[in-house]
Amino acid sequence: MKKNSFETILYSVGGVAILVVILIAFNALTNTVKQRVDLTKEKAYTLSAGTKSILQKLDTPVKIRFYYSSSDNGNPETLSVKTYAQHVQDLLAEYKQAAKGKIIFEQYDPKPDSDAEDSARLDGVEGQLLSSGEKFYLGLAISMLDEKQAIPFLMPDRERLLEYDISRAIASVGTPEKPVVGIMSALPVFGMPSNPMMEQMGQPGQGQDPWVFVSELKSSYTVKQVEMNTDKIDESIKELVVIHPKEISEQAQYAIDQFIMRGGKLIAFLDATSLADSRGQNPMMGQMPGGGSSLPKLLNAWGIQFDTSKVAADQNYKLRLMGRNNQPSDAPAFLSVTGPGINKDDVVTSEIDDIWIPMGGVFTGTPVAGLKETVLLKTTKDSQLVDGTMASFGGENILKDFKPSGTEYALAIRLSGKFKTAFPDGKPKETKPDSKDGSKPAEEKKADDNTIKEAKGEGAVVLFGDADMLFDQFALRQQQTILGPQITAMNGNLNLAQNLVEQLTGDSDLISIRSRASHNRPFTRIRAMEAKADALFQSKVKEFADSQQETQQRINELQVNNKEQGQQRFILSPEQQVELDKLKKKAAEINVQLKQEKKSLAREKDALQNRLKWANILGMPAAVALFGICLAGFKQKRTSAK
Repeated sequence: MKKNSFETILYSVGGVAILVVILIAFNALTNTVKQRVDLTKEKAYTLSAGTKSILQKLDTPVKIRFYYSSSDNGNPETLSVKTYAQHVQDLLAEYKQAAKGKIIFEQYDPKPDSDAEDSARLDGVEGQLLSSGEKFYLGLAISMLDEKQAIPFLMPDRERLLEYDISRAIASVGTPEKPVVGIMSALPVFGMPSNPMMEQMGQPGQGQDPWVFVSELKSSYTVKQVEMNTDKIDESIKELVVIHPKEISEQAQYAIDQFIMRGGKLIAFLDATSLADSRGQNPMMGQMPGGGSSLPKLLNAWGIQFDTSKVAADQNYKLRLMGRNNQPSDAPAFLSVTGPGINKDDVVTSEIDDIWIPMGGVFTGTPVAGLKETVLLKTTKDSQLVDGTMASFGGENILKDFKPSGTEYALAIRLSGKFKTAFPDGKPKETKPDSKDGSKPAEEKKADDNTIKEAKGEGAVVLFGDADMLFDQFALRQQQTILGPQITAMNGNLNLAQNLVEQLTGDSDLISIRSRASHNRPFTRIRAMEAKADALFQSKVKEFADSQQETQQRINELQVNNKEQGQQRFILSPEQQVELDKLKKKAAEINVQLKQEKKSLAREKDALQNRLKWANILGMPAAVALFGICLAGFKQKRTSAK
């Protein structure tokens, strides 16, 4: 008995010791190889194929200097940033491993008045001033030979863009010459200076910063502003971005046409109802928009139609916005396009999962011979075209008479192929006003026409039915943090736009990196269930609303206007008065029923959300408990069998 006990203890101690030795040996072997397991669906913490491609193309070593205040004494302000700094270190280690000797990594701790702090300043890395008066450093300097790119401070709000920022900097030092991108817009996308006269009067100058989309482009490209009244696009511009070309002239369209004919690439953000052009009003509160924009001469030549009076509404993609009295309400013309509405077979949209299009138009028609159309974004069949002015007054008016068209409308398209000029008769003449005496101006002698009639090679034009999607208010959200205001993406709008710029300038490696920077998990099944509930209740609501309208119309018919002594009075017979009383009573009952149906719809949606919430909360514990019970029963059965 004692012998058996001793052997059991001996074997147990020996087994534990052997296990400890195995674990130590395994840890020592695996410590030499850094490998992380990325369990995120989009592999957000694994180097993308685009980054690996950029690293493989390196023919000269790239030096990365990482400046990080690692000796900071646990200041509460920097605790969250330190966690982020560890993620940066891990990612840089993966870069070094994937580059196979082409990345030289150096880390510095810029203490006050140290050589490391002087080096950080020379490299363009800036410290963030804390409330204690000290500076906290977290930045990168990337250099190849004489070329250098700095990321002054790695803001945590750009964590999902971290890989993109680093890879873009590496690509930039490898190819220092930046492509030239032109931007033409009727909106103040480049910002607006403050008005000194208003400031002197004690009023805000109402200056405006450039749109973030433009600022982001400037970090990778040489950006030139193209005036709306131009008659020629600069030869150095290889890609042109047009944003809300409101009331564009034929001369400017001719300039764009000839730009395409000579091989330039065009991305045009048109609009059916521009909310960003609402002249300083708050576009989210339903003020009157500023009108639409198009390129009519060019679109007609390409076989495409774009109606600036109609916007797309979709039951499956509708957003919920704050409406009257700060109450959330459905906005079917404010689209959040997800899933089947995004072309997953195209490189620029394959990794994008959510695009917001507030009151955008659609493209119809068939491209002319020689051009191929690719739909990038589209509505579902539960969509309808509605009047843009009506849509600006709120979603309730749309939902009341909503009838699905059964058509998937194109919200964004790409045209590719050999383009022919939209101006076969040459450059359009400038229209000059008549002289003061009413006589027509003398006809100018026609200059030599150098109009290019047809492009020599394959071209590409990308068209969006909305320009507001680039507006900061519809693409970004701002949050206040200890490091000041931080901006994060609400959707994939800016990523998609910059993907297109990168694709058309030829740098396709960066597309896959940026595309996965913003990933949302929209509840597509919930949206479908809500749309079904809307359709069921909305038909009843419409029935009551129509009955209410008919009743009111009958009341108006019974009331006879008769003016006596300058006053307006209603003269009714006793029979008419009885009928009028009945109609008023019926109208009141219908109004109560209408309110009741709307409340029922709201309760149904709340109940749906509650059911899903509790299913998510209790589902996993219930599954674990069930698995445990089944496992216990299985073990008990095996024990009983022995």
